Amino acid sequence: MIVVTAAGGQTGTAVVRALRARDLPVRAVVGRRGPRPQLESLGAEVVVAELTQPAAWADVLAGAGALYLIWPNFDPDEAEGATALFGEARRAGVGRVVYHSVLRPQARAMPHHGAKDRAEQALDTAGVAWRVLQPCAYAQNLDEEVRRAADTGVLRSRWGLRTAQSLVDLADVAEAAAVLLTEDGLDGGTFEVAGPEPLTAPRLAELVGAAAGRDVVADDVVPAGEVPVSYPARCARLMLDHYRSHGFTGSPRVATALLGRLPRTYADHLADLLGAG
Repeated sequence: MIVVTAAGGQTGTAVVRALRARDLPVRAVVGRRGPRPQLESLGAEVVVAELTQPAAWADVLAGAGALYLIWPNFDPDEAEGATALFGEARRAGVGRVVYHSVLRPQARAMPHHGAKDRAEQALDTAGVAWRVLQPCAYAQNLDEEVRRAADTGVLRSRWGLRTAQSLVDLADVAEAAAVLLTEDGLDGGTFEVAGPEPLTAPRLAELVGAAAGRDVVADDVVPAGEVPVSYPARCARLMLDHYRSHGFTGSPRVATALLGRLPRTYADHLADLLGAG
């Protein structure tokens, strides 16, 4: 049995899908009660448990051979909460913990990266066999903006026009997660998963235009006002500010080794999203 947390989100659902494609039993953990047709249609066992309430986790982790720990994005409790769950996994005798981190967690100018960095440090001394997955930003994160750009001819960039991102397809992230959850010889490893090419906003606009069959230009949307106070909004703003100044790129070599092929290109993703050939 493989336990996947935050399974109702886009990352968790994708990981459950990748594991069920291998015909593996999955216990999908969600934070609230309610219908979960996507997870149920995949054949996952759906259970409800709050990540910040470790007392219930002995039952959730019972009989689990592996845990894939995803923490909800921009949550201030991640570092401490993940550390607590690593301890629960050790006490439950879980054979393998894979932590869903982020590319360059040491970039602490972004608070949510710093939280993942602290969680990785705790995992190293948690007394469990572990692996860490560090994905770049997802190609899917721009889907709403891309659809708008296909209609309007303007791709709005909140990270400027000069710096690049190595956008990775979520399906590739999920497949890499499945490898780390199931294959031997990877304990103690930290694995970056980045897309195959660095993409600036003008290059993304060019690709969107080719897929949509029209001219698309990139427009720099500069954030206004002070950095917000609330933790989620502050994380999002500081992340985009960091991308604007430094970009967010990585090498595809590790992902290629995990997947046994090159990661999908952004053009591949656009072909699916916009229906282009």
